[in-house]
Amino acid sequence: MQSSMSYGVITLQSLPWKDELSRWKRLEELGFDNVWLADHFVNYMAPNAPWFESWSLLSALAANTSTIRIGTLVTSIPLRNPAVLARQAMTVDHISGGRLELGLGAGAPGREDPVYRMTGIDDWPTEERQARFREQVEIIDACLCENVTDYHGEYYSLEGTTIVPSPVQKPRPPITIGGGSRPLLRLVAEYGERWNYIGGPFGAPPDVIVANTSSKSHQLDDYCDQVGRNPNEIIRSLLVWGSEANTVFESPESFVEVTERYREIGVNELVFYYPFFNPAQIPMFEKIAQEVIPDLRK
Repeated sequence: MQSSMSYGVITLQSLPWKDELSRWKRLEELGFDNVWLADHFVNYMAPNAPWFESWSLLSALAANTSTIRIGTLVTSIPLRNPAVLARQAMTVDHISGGRLELGLGAGAPGREDPVYRMTGIDDWPTEERQARFREQVEIIDACLCENVTDYHGEYYSLEGTTIVPSPVQKPRPPITIGGGSRPLLRLVAEYGERWNYIGGPFGAPPDVIVANTSSKSHQLDDYCDQVGRNPNEIIRSLLVWGSEANTVFESPESFVEVTERYREIGVNELVFYYPFFNPAQIPMFEKIAQEVIPDLRK
């Protein structure tokens, strides 16, 4: 496990292209470790708001940045064929010069996400969703690592699938898996280089998020033991949201408090929403990036 804390930012792809590019370039200048897009068909908190497709936008952003690592947090598998997604990932890895972080998630259910009624795709039951997600992760890993892939699962079947050229990163771009269910944690232990978690429902107090995250992290350790994986190889990443997303950039002190709260339970990466919901915090956000984060890294 990396010894120091890393820091990422997620932006929501609602800005005009030139403004989004300007924001990402600024985040790169500020020295963040990674920057992410969401992967939803719409912003399901505001379905009629402007919204750009994530992988198309990610390709363009990859071509116009040079150092920061990039990805989607996380790609929703109900929207993607796994072999096609593997080719998309290979392509963006080349465009970015080997900076892709491949985020994968099982997708939100229909009670939360209107994508199913909007597009007509199936809203799978929980057990099927998790089973499909396992097959997708297995397929994506194989397609990016092997010259030819044959796969015959319950839900997906591939024959003679080739991904040429191979990714820039070897054996493949690092995989991030988001979620906290036991089947997903088992997948992290088997395939993931990063585990990303949110800690609890929106609005949960920090002590609940700490307790939930710590418990899930210990479960991940147990699965690592079962599969013979060194748990220290996996980045423990937390998406800071809810009430903390509103307060973390109020001051340097509040930022340090949040960092130390999660460092103590073994989290070694924090991902923050860009403060679009409170533009008055942007100057402090930039001050923290320039003055506080470098000191915390020391």
